[in-house]
Amino acid sequence: MLTFVGLGLYDERSITVEGQEALRDADRAFAEFYTSRLVGTTVEELEAYHGVDVEVRDRPGVEQHPDGILDAAHDEDVVFLTAGDTMISTTHVDLRMRAENRGIDTRVIHGVTAQSAAAGLTGLQNYRFGKAVTLPFPYAHGSEGVPPSVLESIEANRERGLHTLVYLDIKVGDVPGKQGDEDEFMTGDVAADLLEEWQDVLGVVVARAGSPDPVVAADRLSALAREQFGGPLHMLVVPGTLHHLEADALCDLCGAPRAVVEESLA
Repeated sequence: MLTFVGLGLYDERSITVEGQEALRDADRAFAEFYTSRLVGTTVEELEAYHGVDVEVRDRPGVEQHPDGILDAAHDEDVVFLTAGDTMISTTHVDLRMRAENRGIDTRVIHGVTAQSAAAGLTGLQNYRFGKAVTLPFPYAHGSEGVPPSVLESIEANRERGLHTLVYLDIKVGDVPGKQGDEDEFMTGDVAADLLEEWQDVLGVVVARAGSPDPVVAADRLSALAREQFGGPLHMLVVPGTLHHLEADALCDLCGAPRAVVEESLA
């Protein structure tokens, strides 16, 4: 049996009760933290809190060489841990399909997602979000600025009056084009600055969703680009057309200037 468990958004306590029970009952636990990260804890703290040993796999160990995980799941009760919700990334869908193709039973225990947290913290209505995008570091896609596909998706959402959730890039360890071997997290101010085409447009930075001290700030992207929002993880939302309740929420909950918000009212 291979059980996929989402750990939630922030630390070792963010997991659901069902996920915690599956983790503690498992024979072995594997994890990856390159698609997202629990910034409020460490692997050692996760192990100590749940009383388990966690075997962390890098990208090649999950996507190219998953046999160690699958072989274990063929004979034992194995959990595979990820931050957030376990099936958000296609990496995890692929691993589940590989298991099923080998006759291994699978199960999914969901965790809180960044997308639901972004809607909840900003007051923007979840059903009015369009296609989400990921904003990479310029060095990561081999060009300056923002990939055209990202710009096109944001513009398509805006034309339909829909909000865009922008996931911000994470680089774990040493990667091509990057100096050093430290993890790197794109911040909301950097993301706002990169979206040069919409500097006068309303944006919302969500920092450390799921933590005891999340920060949510709304203003023009040009203003957000000059602010600091503390430690990771950050997300950026580019709102579309606003319902009056959403407009009030951005002002009351996110500190948005009323004059800026009114420009986006339906």
